[in-house]
Amino acid sequence: MTELQRLFLAYDQHRTARRPCALATVVEVIGSAYRRPGARMLVTEDGELTGAISGGCLEGDARQRARRAIFQGEPALVTYDTRDEDDPRHGLGPGCQGVVRILLEPLDFQNPDNPLELLRGFAKHPVPAVLATIFETDAGGLKAAVGQRVLLTEAGAVRGTPLLAAPLAEAARATLAQGQPQVLTLDTAAGPVRASLEVLRPPLRLVVYGAGNDAQPLVHLAASLGWHITVVDGRPNLATAARFPEAAEVRIVPVRELETATPDPLAYHVLLSHNYAYDLAALQTLLASPAPYLGLLGPRLKAQRLLDELDAFPAAQVQQLRERLHSPIGLDLGSETPEEIALAIVAEIQAQHSGRQGRPLRERAGTVHIPLVEA
Repeated sequence: MTELQRLFLAYDQHRTARRPCALATVVEVIGSAYRRPGARMLVTEDGELTGAISGGCLEGDARQRARRAIFQGEPALVTYDTRDEDDPRHGLGPGCQGVVRILLEPLDFQNPDNPLELLRGFAKHPVPAVLATIFETDAGGLKAAVGQRVLLTEAGAVRGTPLLAAPLAEAARATLAQGQPQVLTLDTAAGPVRASLEVLRPPLRLVVYGAGNDAQPLVHLAASLGWHITVVDGRPNLATAARFPEAAEVRIVPVRELETATPDPLAYHVLLSHNYAYDLAALQTLLASPAPYLGLLGPRLKAQRLLDELDAFPAAQVQQLRERLHSPIGLDLGSETPEEIALAIVAEIQAQHSGRQGRPLRERAGTVHIPLVEA
């Protein structure tokens, strides 16, 4: 279960029990911090927490302030400067050496456009989207704008509160096109307001060819990251939902049907069947696919033999497949057991998905996180 799914579960429980709660959201980070904008924590009236906004140093103070926001019935913005060694609120001295701004908002269970309901709308129909949130204003007449949001999907659908919806939607479209989060200052007739624009991406889609025992730890680990997983195998005794309860779909596809299947072009594909004919059929179906990742379990000799058998197909397609194929699959972690191999595979896919090399962070020049754009 992902952090967002845990928030939905807790939110629904609190709503059913009519237990007042507030949402704490990281809206801006300057410098270094453990969590980035979009990190969220749900706080009940009696102080129960779900989620996290830091590594533990900010939660205590934010909990008390969130309970105060529930009591007062209005949002509040709090700034934590972990560069300040004398700030007693986080108690970590030098801390993360950054400034973190948290928006605390009492949740109205009756409002279909409260922040968690907007996020639920994204989760139900996961396509790329931007969530724009006003978190600060110096204009007295726009005090009510704090906490106003607009959710813009890739298809252009807009959902949210009407106040300042037009300029927020316009900014969200630009952010969606760039694909990078930003903090934006909007100049209005009543004065400037600041908004956090968070890019929401659908879960990574993973297709696993092969339902053997070594596929189980891979599916389990990938599911813990919130990935959408499909398991494909031709053996009915192995391709069962009981063996892969965390997979979104388990499909029985014989090798002859696999040869003519149309693969998901957006998914990451991993071949773990341990069956030469099945791996060959999967490679044939993936030959012309623009799928971002193809991984094959097994030695280099097996991969070379499989690729040689594709000579009847267009040479350009085969060459492109050779360049895209990750075999041996996974990062070089010294993995031996199925669980360790699953870790190596998931780590390589995560690196590919993030555009990283999978090298130690200490060798990375510059910041760990992509810095926020200030516009």
